[in-house]
Parts: sequence; structure tokens; C-alpha cells
Amino acid sequence: MIRVMVVDDEALIRTGFQHILDTADDIEVVAAVPGGQALKTAQEVRPDVVLLDIRMPDVDGLTVLAGLRRLPNPPVVAMLTTFDMDEYVTTALRAGAAGFLLKDTDPEGLPYLVRTLAGGGTVLSSKVTRAVVDGYLEAGPQDAAVHGVARLTDRERAVLVLIAEGLSNADIAVRMHLGTGTVKDHVSAIFTKLEVGGRVQAALLAERAGLLRPQRDEEGA
Repeated sequence: MIRVMVVDDEALIRTGFQHILDTADDIEVVAAVPGGQALKTAQEVRPDVVLLDIRMPDVDGLTVLAGLRRLPNPPVVAMLTTFDMDEYVTTALRAGAAGFLLKDTDPEGLPYLVRTLAGGGTVLSSKVTRAVVDGYLEAGPQDAAVHGVARLTDRERAVLVLIAEGLSNADIAVRMHLGTGTVKDHVSAIFTKLEVGGRVQAALLAERAGLLRPQRDEEGA
């Protein structure tokens, strides 16, 4: 059972997300609270996944994210936003968010996205992914990303590409015919060598280093 906490200052949003997710047999919404109660509640209920509003009037979503990341065995956090272009998104990804969702995400797809997050995958709303990637790529020198990727082994680079495609550790293990434990070791080594704190940052560095361009060019041909 995947334990989910929804954090949003709008009661309607909290109720809506809870209603949608509670229809899934393998997902339980253990809390739905406003931002000011998020950290205390997370310590009490220990969710696996947190869906966190990035903009709240009583407390900054980025502040809540930082607090959640400091917890022992921190939950996976995806940011919620109503904006197709939110300048806070890139900051949240750098701070360790596992992705972001627009609040008007297709309800039928929401349980799948939560499962992806719980399985170690990344979730980036298709409406704003390109803009976020572009903003991230402009924020730092490309040479640094290329240098970091150069430190990876061939197998680690292959794993990194699959991370960038949004695959979970279990999916990568199946794709590469490896044990899940072996994949976890590779992922840990990738994070260390790239000096990143999570899968989204690693995926965006892979983009910056050009690992994904040939594939995208082929898809667009």
C-alpha cells in the first residue's frame, strides 16, 4: 500500500486529490492538510509520497520541501502548481523534488503517477517539461555536465538515460536484465559522481550533456 499525503491550502484541492487516489486499491491517502501542518503531520503518519503545493499563503512550499527532505527516511515529494510556467519549479527540482504536476492533471492518470513516484521514477508534467528543462540547462555551464557524465561507466550512463526517461529502479532492472539491488547501486554511484540529490537533477544533467538528443532527433524524424 502506497501511503500518500496531500498538502494544499485549498480544501477543495485536498478533497479532490484524496477522492481520486482513494479509488485505487494500492493507494491510501493518510493525510490531507494545509501547508502549516505538513511537517508535523508527515512526522506522525510517515507517508511514502507527498503531493505538495508549491505556492501557499501560510507557508512557502519550498520551505516545506526542505523540511520534508531533512526527515529520517524522507518521502518522495512532487510539487503541485496551477501555472504552466512557474518560476519556482526549477528551484524545487534543485532542492530535491521528484517532479511536478499541474493541478488539472488528468484524474485517471493520477494513481499511475503516484505509483511512478513511489517506485523511484520521476514525474514531469508534459505541458511544462520543455520550459523547465530549458531553464535548468541555462542555469549552469554545459561543460560541467559533460565532465560529470564523463566520470560514469558505460553501464552507469545507460542507467542514467533510463532514469531520464522516467523509469523506476524496478523497470530499469527489467530493461537491463539486472537485479534491483544492482540498479540501486548504480543509481547511488551516478548521484555521487554527478553531485546531485535526486533523479530529476540527474535526468536534467543527462539532457544538458547531450545524452538524450539522438533519441529525440530520431523520434522527431
